[in-house]
Amino acid sequence: MVVNINSMGLFGMDAFHVGVETDISRGIPAFDIVGLPDASIKEARDRVRSAIRNCGFGFPVGRIIVNLSPADIKKVGSFYDLPILVSLLLASGAIDGDFKDCAFIGEVSLSGEIRPADGVLPMAIGAKENGCKYFFVPAVNAKEGAVVKGLDIIPVENVTQLIRHLKGKETIPAEKADLSTSAVHRYGIDFSDVKGQFEAKRALEIAACGGHNVLLIGSPGTGKSMLAKRMPTILPDMTFEEMIETSKIHSIAGVMPHNTSLIRERPFRSPHHTVSPAGLTGGGSIPHPGEISLAHNGVLFLDELPEFNRNTMEILRQPIEDGRVTISRVNATLSYPCSIMLIAAMNPCPCGYFGHPTKKCTCSPKAVAQYLAKVSGPLLDRLDLHVEVPPVEFGDLSSSDSAESSSEIKKRVDRVRKLQTDRFRGTNITCNARITPALLNKVCPLDDKARETMRRSFDSMGLSARAYDRILKVARTIADIDDSEIIRQEHIFEAIQYRSLDSKYWKG
Repeated sequence: MVVNINSMGLFGMDAFHVGVETDISRGIPAFDIVGLPDASIKEARDRVRSAIRNCGFGFPVGRIIVNLSPADIKKVGSFYDLPILVSLLLASGAIDGDFKDCAFIGEVSLSGEIRPADGVLPMAIGAKENGCKYFFVPAVNAKEGAVVKGLDIIPVENVTQLIRHLKGKETIPAEKADLSTSAVHRYGIDFSDVKGQFEAKRALEIAACGGHNVLLIGSPGTGKSMLAKRMPTILPDMTFEEMIETSKIHSIAGVMPHNTSLIRERPFRSPHHTVSPAGLTGGGSIPHPGEISLAHNGVLFLDELPEFNRNTMEILRQPIEDGRVTISRVNATLSYPCSIMLIAAMNPCPCGYFGHPTKKCTCSPKAVAQYLAKVSGPLLDRLDLHVEVPPVEFGDLSSSDSAESSSEIKKRVDRVRKLQTDRFRGTNITCNARITPALLNKVCPLDDKARETMRRSFDSMGLSARAYDRILKVARTIADIDDSEIIRQEHIFEAIQYRSLDSKYWKG
């Protein structure tokens, strides 16, 4: 007799239905799994055999064939253990019932414990779309699956508990959904910790208001990393849709915290400069999300930017523009979202003191030029605000005055973001940094003085078309902070000021 149990598979951000078909026939005892399984699925034979025996059931004797359909899609992961085990018990007559509206996933240990699985949230969404009413998942993953409405998530801790439930001897209650969208901030850091640096704080507030990318450049110890790490504390709270999309990526990558329903705080990812291009964008035979996608809807911080591999840095160029990264491999071509705020920090030279007011730089002009040349012009062009972070004055460090807190700054950021939400309602644009070229002239009206200032700056600074667009977007954000619908001359002046460091450092 052939039995069929429902399971789910993952392909990028999406899940697909997998039918686990099992047939037990007479013949020389054998246990084969077909349907393009990877090595971890082939090893399920030994795990399932031991789990069945250690849970008090007899392992069926005969020729066993398990087919994972559709057979033309490669199956990856150990979470097919549980549906294979249930199908074997059903085919052997150890249990009976109709499980057409049920789906199962989970890795099985030799003792019968159900271990965590990656990608439960997208698989739960896929199970509901495929008409399933009950989804049996590892207990530690149940909360993330429970956010899917219209699907009962059954948390399973071990095989014995599951079998008792399927036989009607015990009822496992469905996991209750936690759909709260309020974030509980546990950052432990605050902008009030940063002494001085008022200009840099102003620039980061503008960046938070408009979702702009930032380059922080300054000598060691000026507070560049300290400022960047506090950026999430002033960003607006995520919407429910952003939480779902971010949680899906983290679930697929296997970094979703256990017993967690949703990622409610904006991600902050800070990979080390030794990260590979695949580690940043994603990779593998079946590509998994990389750091740039794990930072989706949040901040990607690249500290010591020139120390990153040149290929790794250049890979960022297209994803920054598109908000999406496409990874092509022999087995698959997948796309992951990566709508991020990029913050990069760097020293102005190898020793770090080029341009320092009191400490002498020990680098030769050639060494300084080579160091700065590690950051290419095209990448620099995609960073909206170039901010110089000067040394902190003694008076600021020793002052007992309390600096402005993150919560106070966040109130202003929330107000400006609400203006943008109302402005772009009905479109896919979420902030000023995402304004499309078609809308740029419409949403960025300039008065006569601002237009003339922009024209002169464009000619004198030799700006590219991309730099022109980004200056306008930053000016739009500054005008929003001032509650001005029209971009005025002072807004253009401030926006251009944040593009002047490339001429100071990179052009001589």
